[in-house]
Amino acid sequence: MFWFMGILAGILLSVADIFLLTRKKTASSCILAVVRDVIVSNAAALGLMSFVLKIPNMFVFSQHSGSYPFKYFAFVLAIGLVFLFGRGIAEGVIFFEHAKPKHKVGAWILRIFSALFAALSAAAVTASIWVAETFAGLTPDQMLINLNGNTGGTSDEVMITMFQGPILTTAVVTILFCVFAFSTRKIKYKLHEKQFTVLSGLARRLVALFLSILMLASGIMFGVEKLSLKKLYTAYMDESPYIEENFADPNKINMTFPEKKRNLIHIYLESMENSYFSKELGGYMDVNLMPELEKLSREGYNFSDLPEGFGGNPNSTGANWSIASMVNMCSGLPMKVPASPNSYGSADNFLPGATTLGDILKEQGYNQTVMFGAEAAFGGLEYLFRQHGDYKIMDWKYAHDNGMIPEDYYVWWGYEDDKLYEFAKDELTRLANEDKPFYFVMETADTHFPDGYLSEKATAPFEKPYANAIFYSQAEAAKFIRWIQSQPFYENTTIVINGDHLSMDQAFFRDFDPNYRRTCFNLILNPAPKCAAAPEHRFHNREWATFDMLPTMLASIGVEFDGDKVGIGTNLFSDTPTLFERDGTDFVNAELEKRSNFYNENILVDWSKIVSKKKTTD
Repeated sequence: MFWFMGILAGILLSVADIFLLTRKKTASSCILAVVRDVIVSNAAALGLMSFVLKIPNMFVFSQHSGSYPFKYFAFVLAIGLVFLFGRGIAEGVIFFEHAKPKHKVGAWILRIFSALFAALSAAAVTASIWVAETFAGLTPDQMLINLNGNTGGTSDEVMITMFQGPILTTAVVTILFCVFAFSTRKIKYKLHEKQFTVLSGLARRLVALFLSILMLASGIMFGVEKLSLKKLYTAYMDESPYIEENFADPNKINMTFPEKKRNLIHIYLESMENSYFSKELGGYMDVNLMPELEKLSREGYNFSDLPEGFGGNPNSTGANWSIASMVNMCSGLPMKVPASPNSYGSADNFLPGATTLGDILKEQGYNQTVMFGAEAAFGGLEYLFRQHGDYKIMDWKYAHDNGMIPEDYYVWWGYEDDKLYEFAKDELTRLANEDKPFYFVMETADTHFPDGYLSEKATAPFEKPYANAIFYSQAEAAKFIRWIQSQPFYENTTIVINGDHLSMDQAFFRDFDPNYRRTCFNLILNPAPKCAAAPEHRFHNREWATFDMLPTMLASIGVEFDGDKVGIGTNLFSDTPTLFERDGTDFVNAELEKRSNFYNENILVDWSKIVSKKKTTD
């Protein structure tokens, strides 16, 4: 069907070519026109789809919608008409004639609106392509939440790709369109002795306006489909009681901590996933990119979706980017589209109704520190950790203000992981010397897209820059963990390591088999004795989500609680099925995409503060 539609478009173009551009209509010239137009139009369309639009799996037709052949037909037709128009100009069949310019207000209004619609159209298409290409797996809820949040501290590399991509392309398309819309020349057609005006000044302006409106409508439709924006309708309009029906309120669960409370270290490894392992280990690489993490994993506990080998959890709704992943793991809940524009936007209004791991451990007397090489203001991280647990926040700004880095030092997202690990050693040493248990959280950044950041200390054994960044990063993470294991405090310390989400570095995964299931890396080292004694079957063939980490981490430090559930998460060390295992991954994700009145009214709002404030006012 795909190829038939392409050939059909080429034949229709050749008919136009023969009747409108061909001077001598002989059998040979007609055959030549058909062959030329079919080949040129299809080759040009396929080239643009591959190298400009970068449509993945173009020839794997099962990966596209049923309308894919018809869209291809329209695209080939559009490309072919441009080609025919260019040929007509080159052969003198179509030419331009100067006309007296008109400076009437109405004419200028038409031109300005045409240019504006064309610019908006180009922006919609190019921005959609850039977002889909740059942020692989971007979901509408992530986009909307980030638009409402703080994006300060974004990597310069990401911003550069935005200027080189949608902004520059939109400017070029708009300028080219304005050349057509603002021109005062008539377009005339002459074949043999016939000559007539194709486009007069008024006709040109009307055509420009019509084309710009058509372009805008098409651009909006393209963006809606490319970014799956229909899901936003679901997020606001379709209501589901699923979260409420499966929510175990941490405030109502009786939690018993061990007499000697265990320390907890939680390391978020940016974009670290199991596909970086070699194929025989469950990954997708011919050469294992994570040999040091493999060795560590054999010493600890990995919850795998595979019958054997290293697996983990897939992306789940509301957990596909760093801050959302952290919200899931610390609260046992997805990060959902806010009910109002400022729901994630201030220090006292970040999930005010949620009770997180930080809240629970603070109540138990833990010292708590969180460390980033980036700015904690990005995406609301500072609000999350300050409101829920009152952590000591050590980010790029903290390092800058306290003389830990030079005054003008800024690389990648702030400072690189080499420095992060050294600062973390100092902070862990300080925490261990206190007379309280501690909870230490850190997130790396060197494996962030695009292509990662390669330390000056690193070698580059692989052709792809991202592979080198991954290889070095996993080795440094393992070296840091080995240091922890050598410290006196490790005996009473549990280490939890998670890939925060699947990588968004789309170029690295472009040639992956679409049937291969990518999952996030996970590992727990030195858990409480009861967890360490869990039977082997609990670590294989598991279906679980990011929010299952909250009860799992509590169990890993020896906390006992009834029902094996906290939030909507399930303790993976137990035999209790997770929501994914009980109801199915697709079903759960679909329900979590829908609006939750319970979430909006109880998690995004803290009614106890509202009631207290009302009483004070009264």
